[in-house]
Amino acid sequence: MTDAMSIIQDYFVIDSVNILFLLILAVIFTGVTIYNSSFIKTLDLNNNDRIKYSIATVLFVLSMLGTILSNHLGLSWVFIEATTLASAYLIYFQKTKNSLEAAWKYVFICSIGISLAFVGIILLLTGAEGINSLFYNDLYSHADMIDPFWLKLSFVFILTGFGTKIGLAPVHTWLPDAHSEAPSPISALLSAILLNSAFLVLLRYHKLMNLSGLSDFANTLLLVMGILSVFVTAVFVFNINNYKRMLAYSSIENMGIAAIGLAIGGIGTYVAMFQLFGHSLIKAAFFLTAGNVLNLYGTKKISKISGIIKKDKLTGWLWVLCFVGISGLPPSPLFFSKFLLLKELFARDQIIFAIVFLVLLVIILYGIGKVVIKMSFGEPPESDIEVKIHKTMYVPQLVFLIVAATVGIYIPDFFLNLLNNAVIGCR
Repeated sequence: MTDAMSIIQDYFVIDSVNILFLLILAVIFTGVTIYNSSFIKTLDLNNNDRIKYSIATVLFVLSMLGTILSNHLGLSWVFIEATTLASAYLIYFQKTKNSLEAAWKYVFICSIGISLAFVGIILLLTGAEGINSLFYNDLYSHADMIDPFWLKLSFVFILTGFGTKIGLAPVHTWLPDAHSEAPSPISALLSAILLNSAFLVLLRYHKLMNLSGLSDFANTLLLVMGILSVFVTAVFVFNINNYKRMLAYSSIENMGIAAIGLAIGGIGTYVAMFQLFGHSLIKAAFFLTAGNVLNLYGTKKISKISGIIKKDKLTGWLWVLCFVGISGLPPSPLFFSKFLLLKELFARDQIIFAIVFLVLLVIILYGIGKVVIKMSFGEPPESDIEVKIHKTMYVPQLVFLIVAATVGIYIPDFFLNLLNNAVIGCR
């Protein structure tokens, strides 16, 4: 028993970096569980399907928990692959033609991505002769022994592979379909926890690049994928008629911003961590509120929805507040992260890049804003069916938004220490 516990403690750890991600997982999963208690009753399911849904959700969360706790690159890879297998059923759960297509696309693209990441691990081992370990601490302590050529090549495959699960462009194509077709609580978990879990693995590998003196190479690739992710969102957010798909593209944008922050370094690393925290809370609230909208109107088409505030006042105002939060308008914590990122870009005389970045943010703000205004205000379409939303389908969003706004106005000392320790642990 002692030997088994020792092995577990070697492979699974809580450190200064992953404790922030564990906090996010705990908060989001608690809220989603509360929401699910009433949401699942709105679905036309037999008892067997409800059990399958619950089991698959728990397995999905456990696989993400394993990824976050893992102290071993190979084990991180295993758990990331497990997230694909556990969540594929949940994406297909509605059993429609579109959900089937989304699930297959998700499995196919993410499997290719994770296979590329596996190639990256093999290339790392090729260039790390004599180390014979994939424990992160062993890799860090022997970083100077790894051949730079193989490490660079390895990072390309690692970034492409885990970048697929993060949803960074151009390997993001599974994400809009999966997020839009999955039940709303699962979309919240995908966006708020899964993307973070994959990003954590990238954070740990990025530290290895820093210690090996190859940070410039890694940061250049991260910067390209980050700005491309923001650009892709700006392009696609205008020609979209599915509000859940719109929220999925917003996730691509926000993960791209986190990647840019990590690439810049310094204060940018703080931006990345703060961005991940704020995005997780607000996007989870947005997707859960999208579940209320779908329950009220029975459609995901933006063109068929108007007057949410008149149809259900609390859902309508939650929809508006989620938009304020995800757009980075005060008091959203995303305002703080975007402001610091722009400030850092200007301070480094990267004027053109900063202007392009700001223009893209304004385009995305306008694109999402016009949709939210159209859906929230005006007269709702006539309907003979009156739908009542249970109070537990409001509470999690309210709590998430209150926490996000509080941190956006005043950062408590304990959270600031958590953030500082996470940033230091990434260097």
